[in-house]
Formats: sequence, C-alpha cells, structure tokens
Amino acid sequence: MKALVAVLENNAVDSSAWLEYFADTPNAPVFAAAIEDTPHLIVPAICIYEVYKRVLQQYSAVDAAAVTAAMRMGRVIELDADLAIIAAQTAIAEKLAMADAIILATAHATGAVLWTQDAHFEGIAGVAYHPKSLL
Repeated sequence: MKALVAVLENNAVDSSAWLEYFADTPNAPVFAAAIEDTPHLIVPAICIYEVYKRVLQQYSAVDAAAVTAAMRMGRVIELDADLAIIAAQTAIAEKLAMADAIILATAHATGAVLWTQDAHFEGIAGVAYHPKSLL
C-alpha cells in the first residue's frame, strides 16, 4: 500500500535512499515507486551533491555522472534565500544537521513526502521513514 501512496503525491527522496536504490540493496524496492514516478519526484539540489560525492568516492566520475543524470529526471529544487531561512528554522525545530534540514524544508515547501531510511527523521510530519535493512 505504501507504493500506491508514493504515486499519488509529490515525493522527495533523501540521499541515503537514493544510494540504496542505485546500489540495488534490499531496501531499494521501498524507494523505487517514489523515485520512478518522475512526474511527482522532487529532488533537493543538495541530494545531488551528496549522492555525486559518495558515488565519486566509491566508484568513478562516470558512475557519479550517470546516477546524477537519473536524479535530474525529477524536478530539481535549488536552495535560494527563502528556502535557506525555512531550512534554518527547520534545523532548529527538528534538531537536524544542515543538509537534512535543507532536504526536509525542500520537501515541505513543495508539498512532498520525504522518503528516507535515516533514523533522525523518524516521527517527523511529512516523512515516510523506513528503517535500514540489516541484510
């Protein structure tokens, strides 16, 4: 039923979930519906930074370019001054680090559900949290 919910509204996907999807881990199917529904996919620009950096570190520039090209199929949301202020408020209210606050603020500002496996998002409104698989 969760996959059905993913295609009925805008979805933002946290960097950790993107990495799970691209690595085809046991948790990848949890995020597939949100990622593959590109007309409703919101991509915070900072997620492109985080995913590109990790793939570049672990694989190659070619791989990093390929995964970020896939991410750009969604609607990329840049960080502007207004969103930065909302993210700062979000960081304080939810006790989040900068990147996580920007990602959550972007999701909220675009009316998107944030899909993640990062435990620090658990219990926050507008977040679809799925624990990381231990397999």
